[in-house]
Amino acid sequence: MPLLVDKHRPRSLEALHYHEGLSQRLKALANSGDFPHLLIYGPSGAGKKTRIVATLKELYGPGAEKIRIDSRIFTTTSNRKIEFNIVSSNYHLEITPSDVGTYDRVVIQSLLKETAQTQQVDTSAKQRFKVVVINEAEHLSRDAQAALRRTMEKYSPNLRLILVANSTANIIPPIKSRTLLVRVSAPTEGEIEGILKYTAGLEGLEYREALGRRIAKDSGRNLRKALLMLEAVYAQNEIVKDDTPIPPPDYEALISQIADEVLAEHTPARIMQVRSKFYDLLTHCIPATVILKLLTFRLIEKCDDALKADVIKWSAFYEHRLHSGSKVIFHLEAFVAKFMRILEGYLMGMVDF
Repeated sequence: MPLLVDKHRPRSLEALHYHEGLSQRLKALANSGDFPHLLIYGPSGAGKKTRIVATLKELYGPGAEKIRIDSRIFTTTSNRKIEFNIVSSNYHLEITPSDVGTYDRVVIQSLLKETAQTQQVDTSAKQRFKVVVINEAEHLSRDAQAALRRTMEKYSPNLRLILVANSTANIIPPIKSRTLLVRVSAPTEGEIEGILKYTAGLEGLEYREALGRRIAKDSGRNLRKALLMLEAVYAQNEIVKDDTPIPPPDYEALISQIADEVLAEHTPARIMQVRSKFYDLLTHCIPATVILKLLTFRLIEKCDDALKADVIKWSAFYEHRLHSGSKVIFHLEAFVAKFMRILEGYLMGMVDF
C-alpha cells in the first residue's frame, strides 16, 4: 500500500497547490521550444522533484512517467568496477552521481557522453533532446562539476540537464552561469494545512483543524514530513482528536536518545555505544548531515547557554569535514567526543569555582 505522500503526489503542473507563479513559468519554459539547462534548488520537502516530474510530463507527455531502473557497471582509470543505478524513461535519465563518492566524475563523463551521442528513440516525441536529472548536485566533486561544465558546452543540442540541490553554495560558478536558477521555497504553514486538509478529504479521514496546525508547525515547513506525520497519526489512533499526540519519526527519537546518552556519561565506552546507533541510522539511509544537525539541536536544547556557541561552532566544523572526508562515521564520533570534552571542561570549571 503506497504512502499518502506518493499516492497523492501531483502529476501535472496544474495540479500543484502552491507556488502557482513558478508552475506557470515552468510550463511556459516547457512549451517555449527553447528549454534551458535548469538548476532547481530549495529546502527538503519543498516539492522540487514533484515539479521536475510534472515539467518532464509537460515536455514529453505521459510517456515520461513510464520509468524503469537499470544497473550499469562503470570502470575507473584504476580498473576498479563500480555499480550504479539509473532511473530512466525513453525521454530522460535520473541519476545520483554522489552515491559513488569520488568516482562521480567517471559516471558523469561516461553516461552523459553516451546519452548525448544517441538519438531520441521516439521519433514522434515533442522534443528532440533528452533530459538528464542529476540529484544532490551540491555533493558532486569539483572534478565531476568540471566534467559537467564541459559536457554542457559540447552536447547542448542533444541534451538538457536539470540539476537538483538543496543549496547552490557548493556548485561552481561556471555551472551556475550556464543554467537557469529556479528556487523552490518551502511552503508556508498555511499552505501545508491546506494540503493536509485536501489529502485527508481524498482519503475520507475526519480532518481536525487544530491537529493540522500542530503538524504544519512541527514539520518545519517540510511538506513530505507533514504528510508522513498525518498518516502516522491516523494509522496509530482509532479516534483522532485535536490534542492527539504526534509521534516523531523513528530516526528523530533515536537521535534524541543519543543526545541524552551523551549528556549523561562522558566516557569512551559511551562513544562506543553511540557508534552502534550512528551505524543504525546510516544503514537506514539517514544522511550524516541530517544526523549531525538534529543531534546539535537536541544538545543545545539541553546544555547550558555558555556552551551553545562552542557546540554550534564545532558542529559546523565537523559538517565541513563530513563533506571533505570519506568515512562519515569518523566525523560523527569526533563531534560527540569534542562535545564531551567541552562539557567536561565546563563542569570541571564549575567545580573549581
